[in-house]
Amino acid sequence: MAASAPASKEPAVSLNPRDIYAQTTRYFLTPVIPLLDDPTVSEVLINGPKNIYYERAGRLHTYDAKFADENALMAAARNLAEYVNRTLDADHHSMDGRLPDGSRVHVILPPSSRQGVCISIRKFQKSVYNIKTLIERGSLSPAAAEFLQIAVLLHKNMVVAGGTGTGKTSMLNALSTAIPDNERVIVIEDSSELQLHQPHTLYLEAQPARPGGRGAVSIRDLFVDSLRMRPDRILVGEVRRGEALDLIQSMLSGHTGSLTTVHASTPRDAAVRLETLCQMSDVGLPQHVARMQVASAIQVIVQLARFPDGGRRVVRVAEQTGLNAAGEYTLTDLFAFKSEGTGTDGVVRGGLAYTGARPTFASEVTEMGLTSRVSETAAMFLPASDARPVAH
Repeated sequence: MAASAPASKEPAVSLNPRDIYAQTTRYFLTPVIPLLDDPTVSEVLINGPKNIYYERAGRLHTYDAKFADENALMAAARNLAEYVNRTLDADHHSMDGRLPDGSRVHVILPPSSRQGVCISIRKFQKSVYNIKTLIERGSLSPAAAEFLQIAVLLHKNMVVAGGTGTGKTSMLNALSTAIPDNERVIVIEDSSELQLHQPHTLYLEAQPARPGGRGAVSIRDLFVDSLRMRPDRILVGEVRRGEALDLIQSMLSGHTGSLTTVHASTPRDAAVRLETLCQMSDVGLPQHVARMQVASAIQVIVQLARFPDGGRRVVRVAEQTGLNAAGEYTLTDLFAFKSEGTGTDGVVRGGLAYTGARPTFASEVTEMGLTSRVSETAAMFLPASDARPVAH
C-alpha cells in the first residue's frame, strides 16, 4: 500500500479581531482613506454621503470624494459600532467610539441629523508635543513655559481651558512631561488620547453600557477607583459632568498636582464651569459651597484659543486666588497674549507677555529647592535683590 502524503506543515494564517476590523473598516471608509492616511490631516468630517471636509493646520477644506449613497455610509457607521460594541438603531441615535488605530469617532444618525449619517473622526496622532514644541510653534513663550513647568513640580492643581479644537489635550500632554519619572500617575479619560512618558502611568478608560444597558463604567466610577490606587497624581482628560466634584474634593483632601481640561473661553468661565459641573453631581451641593471648593482647589488656569490663521495659542495664564468679599472668583493674570497685528501671510503676530504679577506661591520655589530651575522667571520667583526681568 502506498504511503499517504504527509500533512502540510505550513502554518495557518490567522488574524485577530482587531486586524480583521482594521481591514473591514478601511473597506467601508474607502472614500476617505487618503485623508485617514495623510499625517497632516487632523480631522475628517463626513456630513452625509456627498459632503466631506477635513482639517489641516487648523483650517477646514472641502474634499471631492463621496460615498456611493446613504446606505454605504450607514454600513460604515454600523461597522464602526460593531467594532466598539455599541448599538446604532432607532433607539440609539448616536455613539462615541474609536477606529482600530485609536482615532476618536462620533456618529449621529438621521432624523437627529438632517444631513444624513454624520461621522466625525479626530485622528489619532502619536504625541510629539512637549514644551519645546509648543515654544517653537509660537503657542507658548519660554517664560510662560518655565512657569508652568515649575507649577507642575510644585504640585499646583491646574486646569487647561479652551473651546473645541484649541489643543487642550496637546497642552495637557506637554505639561505632563514636567511630572517627575518617579511619580505614580493615573490617567482617566472617556476615550484614551493622552500619552504620557512617565514609566509608572496607568490608563483608565470609561466604558459605555453593553447592549441591554448593563456594564457601563463612568469617569466618576474610575475616579473613585483611582483614589484607592495610591496615585501621586491624577490626570482627567476632560471633566464634563458630576465627576468634577470628585476631582475637586480629591484636590482638597491632599491629592495635589492634578491636571484636567474643561470647555471654557476665559479663566473665569473655567472656574464657573467647574462649579456648575460640581452641582451636576448627585450630592446636591449648594452653589456657594461648590464655588468655595473650586476657589480653594484650583490654583492655575491655562487658557487656549484658536486664531483665524489656524494657530492654537495660550492666550492667558492666570492664578486663581480664592473669592472676594462679593463671593466672586479672584484671578490674577500672570501672562497675557499681546497681539502685534497680522502679517501679509495672514499669520497673527504676537506672543505671551509677562504682566509683572508674582504668584502667591512664589516663595515655595526656594522652600522646595527649585531655584536651579529658575532662569526666565526670576522676577516671578526669586527675591527682588536676586531677580532679573522676566523674558517675554
